[in-house]
Amino acid sequence: MLALNLTQSSPVTFSKSTNHRYSINASSLLNPNLIRWTHHQTALFNKPSTQIVALTTKVSNFGQIHGYPFGCSSKSTPQIHDSGFRRNHFDRIHENHSGFCSKSGSFITKAASSESESSPEGDASAVSKPKSKTLQLAIIFGLWYFQNIVFNIYNKKALNVFPFPWFLASFQLFVGSIWMLILWSLKLQPCPKISKPFIIALLGPALFHTIGHISACVSFSKVAVSFTHVIKSSEPVFTVIFSSFLGDTYPLKVWISILPIVLGCSLAAITEVSFNFYGLWGALISNVGFVLRNIYSKRSLQSFKEVDGLNLYGWISIISLLYLFPVAVVIEGSQWIQGYHKAIEAVGKSSTFYIWVLLSGVFYHLYNQSSYQALDEISPLTFSVGNTMKRVVVIISTILVFRNPVRPLNALGSAIAIFGTFLYSQVTAKKAKKPESEKQN
Repeated sequence: MLALNLTQSSPVTFSKSTNHRYSINASSLLNPNLIRWTHHQTALFNKPSTQIVALTTKVSNFGQIHGYPFGCSSKSTPQIHDSGFRRNHFDRIHENHSGFCSKSGSFITKAASSESESSPEGDASAVSKPKSKTLQLAIIFGLWYFQNIVFNIYNKKALNVFPFPWFLASFQLFVGSIWMLILWSLKLQPCPKISKPFIIALLGPALFHTIGHISACVSFSKVAVSFTHVIKSSEPVFTVIFSSFLGDTYPLKVWISILPIVLGCSLAAITEVSFNFYGLWGALISNVGFVLRNIYSKRSLQSFKEVDGLNLYGWISIISLLYLFPVAVVIEGSQWIQGYHKAIEAVGKSSTFYIWVLLSGVFYHLYNQSSYQALDEISPLTFSVGNTMKRVVVIISTILVFRNPVRPLNALGSAIAIFGTFLYSQVTAKKAKKPESEKQN
């Protein structure tokens, strides 16, 4: 039985965890409604034990939502309220300083129902976050692929009528440099702090980036775009070889995974209709340049981790332009004017030629920017797989646009090389996860 022993003259003090006290005269509690409520609670405790357990569960849930019922201290009901959980949720739910519900029970019921209604909304927002994340990644990948396709198409169109890759490669770096300067000046992208050690650390990666970029442009000017991308898919082979020379070790699975790449590229090169040694060597040297850029960047830029990928690429583009343009003037400068007039005659409209060159420069920077944004949002494994699939999409798109003849053995070799690149990305990702798990253990 539950009994109340209250006298009219004795005050009842309700305590709160913040050491505030609220005095209420006991006479105000002795009213008919409260007495009827007391008898009702007494009757409830006379019910079977299963119903008492259900009632206790309800009271526990009520306490989890509203902290102390009626502002009572935890000493009165120690079996229901956990102090740590109650304190955190009390501070989060009740922002007023009274600490108890001064209104009737209907207000408490309404608050409890509103709390229960808000939880499905919280679950819905939690579910919507992965969906929005997936949508964002889909947009980034879509832009990355689309911009790469546009670059390869208009870059090849410009090179077909104006076969001067040194000029076009310099112009593409120039557009990227202007683009980054505009972003920094308008504060659309935070400009990194420039120091002499930072510039010195960038000289090596920018040099190898220049070699990789100009070699790829030379290859594009000599052979079909699809063939250049097939050869460039052999980049993991050079990564393993050069890293091994520098002291890195790779398991046997990694070495086995690069065998299909070598086999596929060899088969594609032998059966390529537009085969040209300059195009082949340009693609291979491009792989060497980009591999050395990645390796050298890891070694020289360790102390500049506060610089994000996009800013790093922007400064590499600027320094690469300073490297490339003087050499381009020496190698091709005397032929640019004559080649320009021939290009206008071949196209028919000067504006068309300008658009091709401009689009090649703009989308060269945009697809690199999208690739850095994708790398910031996803894991290196997902990025490697996405990069492999990007080559497939670019190869198919350029074959459809330029209608390059493809032999069955050439298509088979390309597929084997790309599949080997996929295997390499899977094996190296597992190799990278092992040290991380060992550190966590």
